[in-house]
Amino acid sequence: MPLGALRPSPLVDQAVQHLREQITGGHWPVGTRLPGENALAKTLGVGRSTVREALRALAGAGLVQARQGSGVFVIASEPVQDWATRLRRAAISDVYEVRMMVETQAARLAAARRTDEDVAAMEAALQARERAADADDAAFVDADIALHAAIVAAAGNPVLTDLFAEFAPALREKLIDMVELLGLREHDRNPGHDTHAALVAAVRDGDARAASDLLQAELDQTLAHLHDGTPGSR
Repeated sequence: MPLGALRPSPLVDQAVQHLREQITGGHWPVGTRLPGENALAKTLGVGRSTVREALRALAGAGLVQARQGSGVFVIASEPVQDWATRLRRAAISDVYEVRMMVETQAARLAAARRTDEDVAAMEAALQARERAADADDAAFVDADIALHAAIVAAAGNPVLTDLFAEFAPALREKLIDMVELLGLREHDRNPGHDTHAALVAAVRDGDARAASDLLQAELDQTLAHLHDGTPGSR
């Protein structure tokens, strides 16, 4: 698709779109040096500042890279997806595998570092999860995630807490789908209550091994059900 002069409107956005199409459409393959700013500005009918902003946006998307003294080169044919987009598009089993890695270690750390305030927050979240048994699936999942978030927070690692916060929205969507897919609440409106209560007790008592093992077993069981598509408890 040939380049052409742009219509007046958000010019930077239009320039980004046109240049992106040249790259993703194969007109400029990976390794190609783009025309200079003056040439691009003339072809697109915009100023050099607009071209410069568009190239910055394409660099941020992982499509091009400026090389000092050499120009701007195409380094990828497809834009890099941000973390939130990748999570939304990921298979639920893949999301759950990552969840296992993060949360089992968080539970171990939480058992070693929990404070009285952390314990109070976890116990309150456990009670809220139990009350949510009478609510719809979305509200129950929200209460479940809040309990797990309280355990992660008790690990005392702000990076880990932020990571879980980034992870939680996609996890929520997939958990709601999973509850419906596997029929997790058809026969038990509060699935996994005993396991969660034992998990909170293990963290409260400082038993890192038990906390990690309980969470690992719980998530392993759900992952197995995801792989074979059969109902089970969470």
